[in-house]
Amino acid sequence: MTRAYDYDLFVIGAGSGGVRASRIAAGHGAKVAVAEEYRVGGTCVIRGCVPKKLFVYASQFAEEFEDAEGFGWTVGETSFSWEKLIANKDKEIDRLNGIYIRNLQNSGVAIFQSRAILKDAHTIHLIAEKRDVTADKILIATGGTPFLPAHVPGIEHAISSNEAFHLKTLPRRGIVVGGGYIAVEFAGIFNGLGVETALIYRGEKILRGFDEDLRDHLSEEIRKKGIDLHTMCDITRIEKTDAGVVATLVDGAKIETDFIMYATGRSPNVEGLCLELVGVKTKANGAIEVDAYSQTNVPNIYAVGDVTDRAALTPIAIREGQAFAETVFNNNPVAVDHSIIPTAVFSQPELGIVGLTEHDAREQYGEIDIYKTSFRAMKHTMTGRQEKTFMKLVVDAKSQRVLGVHLMGPSSGEIIQAVGIAVTMGATKQQFDQTVAVHPTASEELVTLKEKWQPPAD
Repeated sequence: MTRAYDYDLFVIGAGSGGVRASRIAAGHGAKVAVAEEYRVGGTCVIRGCVPKKLFVYASQFAEEFEDAEGFGWTVGETSFSWEKLIANKDKEIDRLNGIYIRNLQNSGVAIFQSRAILKDAHTIHLIAEKRDVTADKILIATGGTPFLPAHVPGIEHAISSNEAFHLKTLPRRGIVVGGGYIAVEFAGIFNGLGVETALIYRGEKILRGFDEDLRDHLSEEIRKKGIDLHTMCDITRIEKTDAGVVATLVDGAKIETDFIMYATGRSPNVEGLCLELVGVKTKANGAIEVDAYSQTNVPNIYAVGDVTDRAALTPIAIREGQAFAETVFNNNPVAVDHSIIPTAVFSQPELGIVGLTEHDAREQYGEIDIYKTSFRAMKHTMTGRQEKTFMKLVVDAKSQRVLGVHLMGPSSGEIIQAVGIAVTMGATKQQFDQTVAVHPTASEELVTLKEKWQPPAD
């Protein structure tokens, strides 16, 4: 059979969404190729979730050594090698990169180590190979890229999380700018590794869009851990000096530090793709516009993952990639539901979230019931550490359906995965109550909360 095009599917970007789409489509009999200009695996595997979690583990040992004394251990002299952490991290990322490559090859997907751009609706130009290829369907899965504010004088002296993974030495002092996932996670990482860390955020509270109680409790805890948190603050100028860099704040104050890392969001990675040549519509921020099935306004071109700016999370990109392949290559239309997404923030202490915040639940449902508790984890009754665990249930007063669960404390990410199943299934508060508690655990609080929270009287 003669093919009208070189490939049935050509994927631009070999991150989580692109790899999943490629493998599933190939499994349905499609001839598939993928182009990746950097390394197969994408942001999450190469310079995001995976190395970040490894860094979080590394940063927690200092407290573990301290806590051991409360349980009868005597810990001798300890030392930390940033260079060894980086080397071991790089080794693990190389291993994962190899697995991703092998999985694509074993699925029959052709891999091009090249930047790819669009020439027309069915033609892709491979820059490194200086040639064109054609495809019936094209999937754009190029992810996002760190945003650094170009208007700040001296911004060239700042870094993003990309560079933070490859610092040659561990600095003594550092500033993290931002208030989202990446900012609070890296502030915790650096602080835990002994870096004198400031976190600067222009908003009133960190983690915009999260439940207000979580925002308040986490702010309190990270300050207790020694992070110098500045809210309603921003940097107006950065200057390079012989001793490092100096940040000038909005109030005129200056902070001398060794590095400034911006984590102020990510932008859809569309620059240079030549979307305008084929008329692919984008939003004001550059994100590619798609329908529920990830199809753009150009019928044979699709997009998944962070480049669409729907929900910038790795598991969502994977789900969107699989749904695309099922829809287009298995005649099985699948639309991803973005309404209930369990997620974790690997701050210190850790957060786990699924469903609606209290504010959003009141907006959508009117009358709601709130159950919440704050306590010192059992472990810390022996360590003397004053860190608090916090748990909150948001419940629809009429149906008693659990609309949101918000956790702060050890293993919150692990707990919220299981709780997310119940919330997705529409579990009620009564069903939570009917579940036998696992004792002694922190998570048993989720099924033993009895008293509705009442706001304090004016």
